Amino acid sequence: MVVNAKGKVVVGLSGGIDSAVAATLLVRQGYEVEGVTLKVWEAEDEAEGATKKWQERSCCKVGLARFATEQLGIPHHVVDVKTEFRKAVIDDFVEGYAAGQTPNPCVRCNERIKFTHLYQVAQNLHADYVATGHYVQLVHDATTDEFHLARAADYSKDQTYFLHRLQKDWLPHLIFPLGALKKSDVWTIAESIGLPVDEMFESQEICFVTQTSYRDFLEKEVPEIGRPGNIVDVSGQVLGQHQGVFNYTSGQRRGLGVATGERVFVLEVEPQTDTVVVGPEEKLFRSDCLVGDLNLLCSTQTLFAEPIMGKIRYATTAAPAVVKPHSDDVVQLVFETAQRAITPGQSAVFYRGDQVLGGGIIINSKGGRS
Repeated sequence: MVVNAKGKVVVGLSGGIDSAVAATLLVRQGYEVEGVTLKVWEAEDEAEGATKKWQERSCCKVGLARFATEQLGIPHHVVDVKTEFRKAVIDDFVEGYAAGQTPNPCVRCNERIKFTHLYQVAQNLHADYVATGHYVQLVHDATTDEFHLARAADYSKDQTYFLHRLQKDWLPHLIFPLGALKKSDVWTIAESIGLPVDEMFESQEICFVTQTSYRDFLEKEVPEIGRPGNIVDVSGQVLGQHQGVFNYTSGQRRGLGVATGERVFVLEVEPQTDTVVVGPEEKLFRSDCLVGDLNLLCSTQTLFAEPIMGKIRYATTAAPAVVKPHSDDVVQLVFETAQRAITPGQSAVFYRGDQVLGGGIIINSKGGRS
Protein backbone atom coordinates (compact mmCIF):
# COMPACT_ATOMS: atom_id res chain seq x y z
CA MET A 1 0.00 0.00 0.00
CA VAL A 2 1.43 3.41 -0.96
CA VAL A 3 0.39 6.37 1.16
CA ASN A 4 1.33 9.82 -0.15
CA ALA A 5 0.89 11.83 3.03
CA LYS A 6 3.07 10.48 5.83
CA GLY A 7 1.49 10.01 9.22
CA LYS A 8 1.79 8.19 12.51
CA VAL A 9 1.87 4.40 12.41
CA VAL A 10 1.47 1.82 15.15
CA VAL A 11 3.35 -1.30 14.05
CA GLY A 12 2.67 -4.65 15.68
CA LEU A 13 5.96 -6.20 16.78
CA SER A 14 5.51 -9.92 17.38
CA GLY A 15 9.12 -10.61 18.26
CA GLY A 16 10.04 -11.87 14.79
CA ILE A 17 12.17 -10.70 11.90
CA ASP A 18 9.23 -9.80 9.65
CA SER A 19 7.60 -7.30 11.99
CA ALA A 20 10.97 -5.76 12.87
CA VAL A 21 11.71 -5.21 9.18
CA ALA A 22 8.23 -3.77 8.64
CA ALA A 23 8.99 -1.18 11.31
CA THR A 24 12.36 -0.48 9.71
CA LEU A 25 10.81 0.21 6.31
CA LEU A 26 8.21 2.53 7.80
CA VAL A 27 10.91 4.55 9.58
CA ARG A 28 12.91 4.77 6.36
CA GLN A 29 9.81 5.94 4.49
CA GLY A 30 9.39 8.86 6.86
CA TYR A 31 6.50 7.75 9.03
CA GLU A 32 6.32 8.49 12.73
CA VAL A 33 6.49 4.94 14.08
CA GLU A 34 5.67 3.44 17.46
CA GLY A 35 6.02 -0.28 18.16
CA VAL A 36 3.41 -2.29 20.04
CA THR A 37 3.81 -5.83 21.32
CA LEU A 38 0.70 -7.65 22.44
CA LYS A 39 1.55 -10.01 25.28
CA VAL A 40 -0.77 -12.91 24.61
CA TRP A 41 0.78 -15.86 26.40
CA GLU A 42 3.23 -16.62 29.21
CA ALA A 43 5.22 -19.43 27.67
CA GLU A 44 6.70 -22.06 29.98
CA ASP A 45 10.06 -21.86 28.24
CA GLU A 46 10.28 -18.08 28.19
CA ALA A 47 13.21 -17.83 30.57
CA GLU A 48 14.82 -21.18 29.81
CA GLY A 49 17.59 -21.60 27.28
CA ALA A 50 17.46 -17.97 26.18
CA THR A 51 20.98 -16.66 26.67
CA LYS A 52 20.25 -13.61 24.50
CA LYS A 53 17.17 -11.47 24.59
CA TRP A 54 16.24 -12.23 20.98
CA GLN A 55 16.35 -16.01 21.37
CA GLU A 56 12.64 -16.58 21.85
CA ARG A 57 10.97 -19.15 19.68
CA SER A 58 7.27 -18.51 19.79
CA CYS A 59 4.96 -15.79 18.53
CA CYS A 60 4.40 -12.43 20.26
CA LYS A 61 7.48 -12.33 22.51
CA VAL A 62 8.88 -9.09 23.88
CA GLY A 63 12.65 -9.65 23.60
CA LEU A 64 13.37 -9.12 19.92
CA ALA A 65 10.65 -6.49 19.68
CA ARG A 66 12.38 -4.37 22.32
CA PHE A 67 15.77 -5.00 20.71
CA ALA A 68 14.43 -3.84 17.33
CA THR A 69 12.88 -0.66 18.70
CA GLU A 70 16.15 0.18 20.44
CA GLN A 71 17.98 -0.25 17.15
CA LEU A 72 15.47 2.00 15.39
CA GLY A 73 15.13 4.55 18.17
CA ILE A 74 11.33 4.36 18.32
CA PRO A 75 8.95 4.03 21.29
CA HIS A 76 7.89 0.55 22.34
CA HIS A 77 4.66 -0.32 24.15
CA VAL A 78 3.75 -3.70 25.64
CA VAL A 79 0.04 -4.40 26.06
CA ASP A 80 -1.11 -7.34 28.18
CA VAL A 81 -3.97 -9.14 26.44
CA LYS A 82 -3.50 -12.59 27.97
CA THR A 83 -7.01 -12.69 29.44
CA GLU A 84 -8.60 -11.69 26.15
CA PHE A 85 -6.39 -14.15 24.25
CA ARG A 86 -7.42 -17.05 26.45
CA LYS A 87 -11.10 -16.33 25.96
CA ALA A 88 -11.02 -15.54 22.24
CA VAL A 89 -8.37 -17.97 21.00
CA ILE A 90 -7.45 -20.70 23.48
CA ASP A 91 -11.00 -21.43 24.61
CA ASP A 92 -12.12 -21.45 20.97
CA PHE A 93 -9.26 -23.84 20.14
CA VAL A 94 -10.21 -26.23 22.94
CA GLU A 95 -13.94 -26.07 22.17
CA GLY A 96 -13.26 -26.73 18.49
CA TYR A 97 -11.31 -29.91 19.13
CA ALA A 98 -13.88 -31.06 21.69
CA ALA A 99 -16.50 -30.67 18.94
CA GLY A 100 -14.52 -32.83 16.52
CA GLN A 101 -13.16 -29.91 14.51
CA THR A 102 -9.63 -28.85 13.59
CA PRO A 103 -9.54 -25.12 14.34
CA ASN A 104 -6.92 -22.64 13.19
CA PRO A 105 -5.96 -20.44 16.16
CA CYS A 106 -3.87 -18.03 14.05
CA VAL A 107 -6.94 -17.02 12.05
CA ARG A 108 -8.89 -16.32 15.24
CA CYS A 109 -5.98 -14.47 16.84
CA ASN A 110 -5.59 -12.10 13.90
CA GLU A 111 -9.32 -11.41 13.85
CA ARG A 112 -10.11 -11.15 17.55
CA ILE A 113 -6.84 -10.11 19.18
CA LYS A 114 -4.03 -8.72 17.04
CA PHE A 115 -5.79 -6.30 14.74
CA THR A 116 -8.60 -5.49 17.16
CA HIS A 117 -6.20 -4.44 19.90
CA LEU A 118 -3.66 -2.79 17.60
CA TYR A 119 -6.49 -0.72 16.18
CA GLN A 120 -7.53 0.29 19.70
CA VAL A 121 -3.96 1.23 20.62
CA ALA A 122 -3.65 3.26 17.42
CA GLN A 123 -6.75 5.22 18.36
CA ASN A 124 -5.43 5.83 21.87
CA LEU A 125 -2.11 7.09 20.47
CA HIS A 126 -3.87 9.17 17.80
CA ALA A 127 -2.12 7.20 15.07
CA ASP A 128 -3.27 7.23 11.46
CA TYR A 129 -2.40 3.65 10.56
CA VAL A 130 -1.74 0.16 11.86
CA ALA A 131 1.00 -1.93 10.26
CA THR A 132 2.21 -5.51 10.64
CA GLY A 133 4.83 -7.75 9.07
CA HIS A 134 2.36 -9.99 7.26
CA TYR A 135 2.98 -10.94 3.63
CA VAL A 136 -0.19 -9.51 2.08
CA GLN A 137 -0.98 -6.50 -0.08
CA LEU A 138 -3.64 -3.81 -0.18
CA VAL A 139 -4.86 -2.58 -3.55
CA HIS A 140 -6.65 0.75 -3.91
CA ASP A 141 -9.39 0.99 -6.53
CA ALA A 142 -9.31 4.63 -7.66
CA THR A 143 -12.71 4.32 -9.32
CA THR A 144 -14.59 3.24 -6.20
CA ASP A 145 -12.06 4.56 -3.66
CA GLU A 146 -12.14 1.14 -2.00
CA PHE A 147 -9.28 -0.92 -0.65
CA HIS A 148 -9.01 -4.65 -1.36
CA LEU A 149 -6.97 -7.29 0.43
CA ALA A 150 -4.74 -9.10 -2.06
CA ARG A 151 -2.15 -11.84 -2.11
CA ALA A 152 1.50 -11.06 -1.56
CA ALA A 153 3.83 -10.70 -4.53
CA ASP A 154 5.68 -13.79 -3.27
CA TYR A 155 2.94 -16.44 -3.38
CA SER A 156 5.09 -18.86 -1.38
CA LYS A 157 4.92 -16.52 1.63
CA ASP A 158 1.39 -15.19 1.12
CA GLN A 159 -0.56 -14.94 4.40
CA THR A 160 -3.96 -13.75 3.20
CA TYR A 161 -5.41 -17.08 4.35
CA PHE A 162 -4.76 -15.96 7.93
CA LEU A 163 -6.06 -12.41 7.41
CA HIS A 164 -9.28 -13.01 5.50
CA ARG A 165 -11.31 -12.09 8.60
CA LEU A 166 -10.11 -8.48 8.71
CA GLN A 167 -12.93 -5.97 8.84
CA LYS A 168 -13.45 -4.18 5.55
CA ASP A 169 -13.57 -0.75 7.19
CA TRP A 170 -10.11 -1.34 8.66
CA LEU A 171 -8.42 -1.72 5.27
CA PRO A 172 -7.89 2.02 4.51
CA HIS A 173 -6.04 2.31 7.83
CA LEU A 174 -3.67 -0.64 7.36
CA ILE A 175 -0.16 -0.83 5.91
CA PHE A 176 1.67 -4.04 5.01
CA PRO A 177 5.26 -3.03 4.13
CA LEU A 178 6.38 -6.57 3.21
CA GLY A 179 3.63 -7.35 0.72
CA ALA A 180 5.76 -6.67 -2.35
CA LEU A 181 8.98 -8.21 -0.98
CA LYS A 182 10.56 -11.64 -1.05
CA LYS A 183 11.75 -13.29 2.14
CA SER A 184 15.36 -12.95 1.00
CA ASP A 185 14.86 -9.17 0.74
CA VAL A 186 13.54 -9.12 4.29
CA TRP A 187 16.57 -10.98 5.64
CA THR A 188 18.88 -8.53 3.87
CA ILE A 189 17.13 -5.56 5.47
CA ALA A 190 17.21 -7.27 8.87
CA GLU A 191 20.96 -7.70 8.62
CA SER A 192 21.34 -4.03 7.69
CA ILE A 193 19.91 -2.93 11.05
CA GLY A 194 21.93 -5.40 13.07
CA LEU A 195 19.33 -8.07 13.81
CA PRO A 196 20.93 -11.48 14.51
CA VAL A 197 19.36 -13.25 11.56
CA ASP A 198 21.63 -16.28 11.82
CA GLU A 199 20.28 -16.95 15.31
CA MET A 200 16.60 -16.26 14.71
CA PHE A 201 13.90 -18.91 14.68
CA GLU A 202 10.72 -19.14 12.67
CA SER A 203 7.57 -18.63 14.70
CA GLN A 204 5.78 -21.74 15.90
CA GLU A 205 2.48 -22.53 14.26
CA ILE A 206 0.67 -22.60 17.61
CA CYS A 207 2.35 -20.06 19.86
CA PHE A 208 0.77 -21.25 23.09
CA VAL A 209 1.86 -24.87 22.61
CA THR A 210 5.54 -24.60 23.41
CA GLN A 211 7.04 -27.68 25.03
CA THR A 212 4.32 -30.26 24.42
CA SER A 213 2.13 -31.45 21.58
CA TYR A 214 -1.26 -29.86 21.05
CA ARG A 215 -2.80 -33.13 22.27
CA ASP A 216 -0.98 -32.88 25.60
CA PHE A 217 -2.04 -29.25 25.84
CA LEU A 218 -5.69 -30.14 25.28
CA GLU A 219 -5.65 -32.93 27.86
CA LYS A 220 -4.11 -30.56 30.40
CA GLU A 221 -6.75 -27.91 29.66
CA VAL A 222 -9.71 -30.31 29.59
CA PRO A 223 -8.90 -33.72 31.13
CA GLU A 224 -12.31 -35.11 30.21
CA ILE A 225 -11.63 -34.49 26.51
CA GLY A 226 -9.95 -37.90 26.33
CA ARG A 227 -13.16 -39.93 26.37
CA PRO A 228 -12.63 -43.34 24.74
CA GLY A 229 -14.75 -44.50 21.84
CA ASN A 230 -14.92 -46.70 18.77
CA ILE A 231 -12.99 -46.57 15.52
CA VAL A 232 -15.33 -47.89 12.82
CA ASP A 233 -15.31 -48.40 9.07
CA VAL A 234 -17.87 -46.85 6.72
CA SER A 235 -20.29 -49.74 7.33
CA GLY A 236 -20.17 -49.17 11.09
CA GLN A 237 -18.09 -52.24 11.91
CA VAL A 238 -15.93 -51.64 14.98
CA LEU A 239 -12.23 -51.91 14.17
CA GLY A 240 -10.73 -50.71 17.42
CA GLN A 241 -10.79 -48.19 20.24
CA HIS A 242 -9.44 -44.66 20.64
CA GLN A 243 -8.67 -42.41 23.61
CA GLY A 244 -10.46 -39.26 22.48
CA VAL A 245 -11.74 -37.88 19.17
CA PHE A 246 -9.51 -34.82 19.59
CA ASN A 247 -6.56 -37.01 18.58
CA TYR A 248 -7.90 -37.34 15.04
CA THR A 249 -8.45 -35.12 12.04
CA SER A 250 -9.69 -35.71 8.52
CA GLY A 251 -7.04 -37.31 6.30
CA GLN A 252 -4.94 -38.66 9.17
CA ARG A 253 -3.34 -42.08 8.66
CA ARG A 254 -0.74 -42.44 11.39
CA GLY A 255 -1.57 -43.42 14.93
CA LEU A 256 -4.87 -45.13 14.17
CA GLY A 257 -3.89 -48.41 15.80
CA VAL A 258 -6.18 -50.59 13.71
CA ALA A 259 -5.28 -53.51 11.47
CA THR A 260 -7.45 -53.78 8.36
CA GLY A 261 -5.12 -55.22 5.76
CA GLU A 262 -5.23 -51.97 3.79
CA ARG A 263 -4.26 -48.35 4.25
CA VAL A 264 -7.07 -46.46 5.95
CA PHE A 265 -7.49 -42.80 6.79
CA VAL A 266 -9.70 -40.78 9.09
CA LEU A 267 -12.80 -39.85 7.08
CA GLU A 268 -14.91 -38.25 9.78
CA VAL A 269 -14.95 -37.50 13.49
CA GLU A 270 -18.29 -37.81 15.28
CA PRO A 271 -17.98 -36.19 18.74
CA GLN A 272 -21.64 -36.79 19.60
CA THR A 273 -20.99 -40.54 19.72
CA ASP A 274 -17.20 -40.39 20.31
CA THR A 275 -16.74 -42.24 17.03
CA VAL A 276 -13.91 -42.03 14.50
CA VAL A 277 -14.79 -43.23 10.98
CA VAL A 278 -11.96 -44.58 8.81
CA GLY A 279 -11.79 -45.84 5.25
CA PRO A 280 -9.82 -45.89 2.00
CA GLU A 281 -8.16 -42.72 0.76
CA GLU A 282 -10.50 -42.26 -2.20
CA LYS A 283 -13.35 -41.57 0.22
CA LEU A 284 -11.49 -38.50 1.48
CA PHE A 285 -12.20 -36.63 -1.74
CA ARG A 286 -15.25 -34.34 -1.72
CA SER A 287 -16.41 -31.72 -4.17
CA ASP A 288 -18.34 -29.47 -1.81
CA CYS A 289 -18.77 -28.28 1.76
CA LEU A 290 -20.79 -25.82 3.79
CA VAL A 291 -19.02 -22.71 5.05
CA GLY A 292 -20.39 -20.61 7.91
CA ASP A 293 -19.35 -17.79 10.25
CA LEU A 294 -18.68 -15.73 7.13
CA ASN A 295 -16.55 -12.62 6.87
CA LEU A 296 -16.98 -11.08 3.43
CA LEU A 297 -14.84 -8.32 1.95
CA CYS A 298 -17.22 -7.96 -1.00
CA SER A 299 -20.97 -8.06 -1.57
CA THR A 300 -22.75 -11.40 -1.79
CA GLN A 301 -23.75 -10.42 -5.32
CA THR A 302 -20.08 -10.13 -6.25
CA LEU A 303 -19.25 -13.40 -4.50
CA PHE A 304 -21.98 -15.42 -6.23
CA ALA A 305 -21.67 -13.76 -9.65
CA GLU A 306 -18.64 -15.57 -11.08
CA PRO A 307 -16.37 -18.54 -10.33
CA ILE A 308 -13.75 -18.10 -7.64
CA MET A 309 -10.68 -19.88 -6.35
CA GLY A 310 -11.26 -21.62 -3.04
CA LYS A 311 -8.58 -22.49 -0.50
CA ILE A 312 -9.46 -24.97 2.26
CA ARG A 313 -6.21 -24.92 4.25
CA TYR A 314 -3.08 -22.82 4.31
CA ALA A 315 -0.77 -25.46 2.88
CA THR A 316 -2.88 -26.23 -0.20
CA THR A 317 -3.27 -24.44 -3.52
CA ALA A 318 -6.51 -22.60 -4.21
CA ALA A 319 -8.74 -24.49 -6.66
CA PRO A 320 -11.52 -23.40 -9.08
CA ALA A 321 -14.93 -23.32 -7.45
CA VAL A 322 -18.24 -21.51 -7.18
CA VAL A 323 -20.00 -20.20 -4.08
CA LYS A 324 -23.75 -20.72 -3.78
CA PRO A 325 -26.19 -19.32 -1.22
CA HIS A 326 -27.40 -21.83 1.36
CA SER A 327 -28.89 -20.13 4.44
CA ASP A 328 -28.24 -17.18 6.73
CA ASP A 329 -24.46 -16.77 7.18
CA VAL A 330 -23.85 -20.11 5.44
CA VAL A 331 -22.81 -20.76 1.84
CA GLN A 332 -22.05 -23.85 -0.19
CA LEU A 333 -18.57 -24.06 -1.70
CA VAL A 334 -18.52 -26.32 -4.77
CA PHE A 335 -15.21 -27.23 -6.42
CA GLU A 336 -14.72 -28.17 -10.07
CA THR A 337 -12.67 -31.16 -8.95
CA ALA A 338 -12.91 -33.05 -5.67
CA GLN A 339 -10.60 -31.90 -2.87
CA ARG A 340 -8.82 -34.12 -0.36
CA ALA A 341 -9.77 -34.04 3.32
CA ILE A 342 -12.03 -30.99 3.57
CA THR A 343 -11.84 -30.50 7.32
CA PRO A 344 -14.48 -28.95 9.62
CA GLY A 345 -13.04 -26.12 11.70
CA GLN A 346 -10.53 -25.03 9.09
CA SER A 347 -11.03 -21.82 7.14
CA ALA A 348 -12.22 -21.71 3.54
CA VAL A 349 -11.01 -18.54 1.81
CA PHE A 350 -12.41 -17.16 -1.43
CA TYR A 351 -10.25 -15.47 -4.09
CA ARG A 352 -10.83 -13.91 -7.48
CA GLY A 353 -7.48 -13.36 -9.08
CA ASP A 354 -5.28 -12.05 -6.28
CA GLN A 355 -8.15 -10.32 -4.49
CA VAL A 356 -9.50 -11.83 -1.28
CA LEU A 357 -13.30 -11.88 -1.34
CA GLY A 358 -13.61 -13.21 2.20
CA GLY A 359 -14.13 -16.59 3.76
CA GLY A 360 -15.53 -18.55 6.66
CA ILE A 361 -15.27 -21.68 8.76
CA ILE A 362 -15.90 -25.09 7.18
CA ILE A 363 -18.94 -26.65 8.85
CA ASN A 364 -18.97 -30.01 7.14
CA SER A 365 -18.29 -31.88 3.95
CA LYS A 366 -20.43 -34.69 2.61
CA GLY A 367 -18.62 -37.87 3.41
CA GLY A 368 -17.78 -40.32 6.16
CA ARG A 369 -20.64 -42.82 6.47
CA SER A 370 -23.13 -40.65 4.53
